[in-house]
Amino acid sequence: TQTSSSPGTPNQRQDKSTSEEKQRSFLAFGFSAGGGSRRESHVNVNVTPTSHDLASDTPEIRKYKKRFNSEILCAALWGVNLLIGTETGLMLLDRSGQGKVYQLISRRRFQQMEVLEGQNILVTVSGKKNRVRVYYLSWLKSKILRTDGVSDQVERRNGWINVGDLQGAVHFRIVKYERIKFLVIALKDSIEIYAWAPKPYHKFMAFKTFGELTYRPLLVDLTVEEGTRLKVIYGSADGFHAVDLDSASVYDIYLPKHTQGPISPHCIVALPNSNGMQLLLCYDNEGVYVNTYGKVSKNIVLQWGEMPTSVAYIGTGQIMGWGNKAIEIRSVETGHLDGVFMHKKAQRLKFLCERNDKVFFSSAKGGSSCQIYFMTLNKPGMANW
Repeated sequence: TQTSSSPGTPNQRQDKSTSEEKQRSFLAFGFSAGGGSRRESHVNVNVTPTSHDLASDTPEIRKYKKRFNSEILCAALWGVNLLIGTETGLMLLDRSGQGKVYQLISRRRFQQMEVLEGQNILVTVSGKKNRVRVYYLSWLKSKILRTDGVSDQVERRNGWINVGDLQGAVHFRIVKYERIKFLVIALKDSIEIYAWAPKPYHKFMAFKTFGELTYRPLLVDLTVEEGTRLKVIYGSADGFHAVDLDSASVYDIYLPKHTQGPISPHCIVALPNSNGMQLLLCYDNEGVYVNTYGKVSKNIVLQWGEMPTSVAYIGTGQIMGWGNKAIEIRSVETGHLDGVFMHKKAQRLKFLCERNDKVFFSSAKGGSSCQIYFMTLNKPGMANW
């Protein structure tokens, strides 16, 4: 297999001033503003911060200058560079140099994607039929470096492979268990699980299917309880449910009683240090803490200040919510507000991807274009987060 490291690009520069800019359209509150106890939904704001405080303690939001003409739907980091999926194609944003954007695939819609560098693959939900299609990173790299020298037809055939004959994929999740990588896929009314088979196969192979589900899956995850038991957790318009992989039993773990009509499940978080047993389930403008058997584990509700358009668990042990008025950052264990970025003007934002303390998100297509933002959370003075 060819190396799958992210391609370097000619004329790399360390000076990023040409490709990105610091954002002044967000006002930050609450970051490292005293270590006193915080009540739910309250932030301690340091009203007289010194210039040192502002310079070092507050996460910074930056924006890439490149404007995209079609809606950005997803993104994934490949090395330091960013693969971007839009309504009309796949692109690579060179973050190591001057922010140049390379068009890799055109006339195809990319709804979701994830890079597995060790396997030399990019897993996607893409195309009009929402297929699960795997692209080889070495092939994408050759398109950037123009090292192919083969006909388009041969190149195209060797560049990707579909997973099964699946159509209508809604969402997928890749989870590592021991040395196996599982690909869990939500379809219209079923959940398919594939496992990565290394060489000589080098592809995802069918593992288990759970069909004719009562509630249609919109969001999927896989938890490993106490290192041994595998469970699919999935969100629907009615609540959250579990599938035991050994017994194939399906049961409800949380059905909101107080909501009118369908809910919007945002994310499923297996809490750190809980042996895969404790979950934070986020939907609409709140989150609840339950275990994998549906018992309430914390008698608290995480409450966002407004209905978020995106919610994501970040590697810093925090959960972020993107609303039209603000970006909220909360403790995943308690739901307490750690900090908030207020928008100077209302705008719709969408979470794209994260790694460690870096978070990427985009603006919705307003007028003619949308842009990509990123922020770094792990700043000095934020150790008490």
